[in-house]
Order: sequence, then structure tokens, then C-alpha cells
Amino acid sequence: MKTLRQEKLKVIAQPDISEDRYVLDDQVGFLMRIAMQRHTSIFTSRMLEGLTQTQFAALAKLYEVGPCSQNHLGRLIYLDAATIKGVVDRLHLRGLLTALSDPKDRRRHVVRLTADGRRALGRFRTLSRRIEDDLLAPLDEEERDQLHALMLKLAEEHLPRCRALAPPAAPAP
Repeated sequence: MKTLRQEKLKVIAQPDISEDRYVLDDQVGFLMRIAMQRHTSIFTSRMLEGLTQTQFAALAKLYEVGPCSQNHLGRLIYLDAATIKGVVDRLHLRGLLTALSDPKDRRRHVVRLTADGRRALGRFRTLSRRIEDDLLAPLDEEERDQLHALMLKLAEEHLPRCRALAPPAAPAP
């Protein structure tokens, strides 16, 4: 019988003091992902009716811009055509929006909130504000304002395009 020889590895942690040192925990993208995971966890545990963040975004944007094509809605909330179709289908099954073929172009679907969708969105928005407050609880008011301003600055490359795609906001019902 062959015996295996085990060697003890000696691991000596030596701090890397070079300028090209890379510590994952210090990377902004990694920290943003952790914050997003925290938001997702809070959102999932608190949101009514099992609504997802993406479904909420679709409803909120649709309320903001009014009826629009399914693909246009997807572009406004940065979803590809296949993903927005699934989101719209699920919201339609819940009775929160309607998806009708455009009379001018049968290939195109126009989506709009239903009366139930508008009522539900009122509850969802109130809850969403509480969820955001929970996420930002470790920050004081000034830090919250700074974070918001910095996030807008990081998104500024995309926001003008998104805002340019959006038609003028529909009047509140």
C-alpha cells in the first residue's frame, strides 16, 4: 500500500505595498454590487405581491411616460426586447397593464397601465420609498444627498439618452 506524504503548507501573508495592489473589497464596482444585493434583499422581503424590481421599474416608468410601445418601455428602463416581453407578459397576467397590438403596426405592442395597475402602483411607490429609506439608513441626510448626486453623475452618460427617448409625462389620472 502506498502512503501519501502530506506536507504542511506555510502561508505567510505579506502585505502587498506595491502601487498595483488590487483588493477586491476596495473596488467601487464590487461595493456597488454589494449595495445592490442589499437593496434586492430588502426589496424582495418587503415588496407586495411578489413584485420584482424590474416589474416595479416597468410600472413606474409607464406611469411616468404614459402608454408606449413595449420595446420603447424596455429601452427606457434598459432592458432588452426579450426581457421586457417577459416582464410585460407577467404584469399583464396580473392585470396591472394591458398590452395591445398597435392598430398601425400589428408587430408593435402598446402597453398601458390598467386602473388596477395605477392603484397598485400607488401602494408600490409608497413601499418603494420605505425600502430606499431602509437601504440608506446608515447615511445621514447630507450623505444621502451626496450619494444621490454621485450616482446621477455616474449615470449622466445614460440618463440624457433615456430622457430623450421619453415622451412628455402623461398627466396624472
